[in-house]
Formats: sequence, C-alpha cells, structure tokens
Amino acid sequence: MTYAPQNPVDVPPFQLQRLVQEVLEPSVSGRAQVRCAQALGSEIYVGCSDGGLLRYALQADDPTKLESYTILSRQSVPGEKPVDEIVLIPSLSRALVLSDHQIHFYTIPSLDPYPIKPIRHAITFAVDDHHLKRPSPSSAPPGVSIPIDPVDFCVIKRNSIAMYVLKDRLIYQKEIPLPQGASLARRAGRSLCICDKTYYSMVDLEDASMFQLLPLSQAFDPTPFVVKPSITVISPNEFLILSWTGASTLGLFITGAGDPVRGTLEWPSHPEAVCLDYPYITSLLPNNTIEIHSVETQSIVQVIGAPLSSTSSSKASSPVKPSTHSRGASSGSRSIDLDTARRTNLVSSVSGYLVPSTQRSDKMRPVSVKLIRT
Repeated sequence: MTYAPQNPVDVPPFQLQRLVQEVLEPSVSGRAQVRCAQALGSEIYVGCSDGGLLRYALQADDPTKLESYTILSRQSVPGEKPVDEIVLIPSLSRALVLSDHQIHFYTIPSLDPYPIKPIRHAITFAVDDHHLKRPSPSSAPPGVSIPIDPVDFCVIKRNSIAMYVLKDRLIYQKEIPLPQGASLARRAGRSLCICDKTYYSMVDLEDASMFQLLPLSQAFDPTPFVVKPSITVISPNEFLILSWTGASTLGLFITGAGDPVRGTLEWPSHPEAVCLDYPYITSLLPNNTIEIHSVETQSIVQVIGAPLSSTSSSKASSPVKPSTHSRGASSGSRSIDLDTARRTNLVSSVSGYLVPSTQRSDKMRPVSVKLIRT
C-alpha cells in the first residue's frame, strides 16, 4: 500500500536517471553484490560484498562519444570482507570505509589507502553532519583558499562511544560508556542520536549524558519483519526518527534536546530507507515504491511506482553533459522504465554530484553557419 500525493506539484521534484549501466561484471556478479555507494562531484564510489571498492568518474566530453560514468580504479579492503558503509569527507579529501568492524581511511578521488591505522571493534560510526557539508578546497575560486578544519566523528563500539578528530592524522579524544550499545548513530554538533535494539536515545557529547526518546517499535504483537532503525539529520539541531506503531510508521522531528518540532510524517509500512534532499524527505517502501514528503508541510508531493518488469533496461537515458544535483538521492519519477531490478536502498550524497544532462545531444549538436566574406 502507498499513500497518494496530497498536494502534488506541477513539476515532480525527482527524476530517475541511470548513472552506471552495470556495476559488477557478469563474471563476478554471481558472487558479489553492491552493498553501499556514495557520490561527490563527478565521482561515484561503490562498496561490494567481496570487499571491492570501485571508483567511477564522469568522463570528459569527446566529439564521438557522449559523456558517461566509467570505472577508473578498483581497490579491496584488507581481508576482502564486505563493505558496510562509505562516508566521504570533501573538506579533507578523505573517505571512511567500514568493513568487518574496522574503519579504513582512503584518499579521494584516487581512493588510495591513507596511512592511518584502522579503527577496530567498530559497530557503526557517525561523522558530524556539519563537517560533512564543508566544501572541498579544490572547489574554491582561483585565488581564494578555503581553511581546512579538523573533522569530528564518533565510533560506536560494543559498550562505548569513542570520539575522534581527523585532519592530517587521527586524534583520539575520549570514550563515553554505552552499556546497551547501538546499531545506528547520526551526529549533529554536540548531539548524537542513536538507536539500540529497542529505543532511540539522544547523547550530549559534551556533558556525556543520555536520555531515551522513543521506542523503535510501539507494536504489542511481534512483527513479521525486522523493524529497521532510521535516523536522519535535518538541520543543525534537528533529527528525524521513525517508529513502527503496529499499523503504520510515524516519523518524528526532534531537536537535540529531545523536543518535538514540526508535524509528523506517516507511512503505511515501515520504510526500507529514508534520506534528506531538502526540502524533501525521500523514502523507499517495502513494495518498492518511493514516497517523497515535504519537510515543511509533511505532505506527500510525489509517489514513484515500482520499476516495471521489462527487458528494456538498455533504454537508459543517454549519458551527456553534467548538471549539478544538489543533495543527491537515489530516486525517480512516474513510471520511467529504467530499473528492472529491485530497489534496495536510498543514499543521500551530502555535497551533491553530477548527473549527465539528457539535453546535451540537442544543445551541443553541430550547426551549419553561413560565412560572409568581407
């Protein structure tokens, strides 16, 4: 079941476009799967179940070939264990990669290993969302330098929260006890929102204090599915958390102090994934549809149906000149026949990425021009 848009807009905010035709080659796709992905500028980074790290780049225009994302390099995390998460830090040109309970450090865009010893015994980690939004030094105009500031992040271990600062080297700050542990965490400044097996909680990292917010599931009877925790940073002091009621899922906007703000969101089933592309919340539902809500009004503005079962995936839109996509999310609009496989996740790329424009072939085609002799 999917709710219909309450206030549909004339121009849907999202459009589906394939960026990479085939991530894994047929020879290896039978044993390897895509586990996670992130994008920044003209680069896409993909983590696989066999420990592979793939780097794609949007190639420069060629007179005989349209622009497209092409694989440039491959890496493997130590031990070739599945890659669970990739977080890009543009301001430091670093990528943090979680695999086999270890956080590895890489340089972007080259994806070369960075000489920092991996952090071990990590369940999950959370980089300060404010710091993720800092621009890359390479994005500065000519003659203007962008200061490079340290980046703060937390590592959730089995019974504690370890706090680190990263710049040229990694600095350990302190540890906060966390007896119940956590499986998911998101950080905004001094506030760390976490979720364990049963409850969402808020941690004040400066005071080392914590209080409970909301149950992950409010249902009295056991659910026939796993209720996934979901935490999304909305603004410098605002989070969105999801709670299953037994009949639907509610999304609550809360501050770092635990106070509710705005209204609530509601889904007919528990979303598989949620991400922010302000001013929209994009959610993937179990029936493979995507719902887009307005953050400001909490109303549904667009519903994207499940992919059509078709063999016409080769009709993917032509890769051409890029246009900037501001905070990217895997999404689509209407019944565009691009995806033939099940959607498995939505990913928000905080600093945006480039999407090939379907208008290049028309706007950039050769045009005959009459010359006038003088």
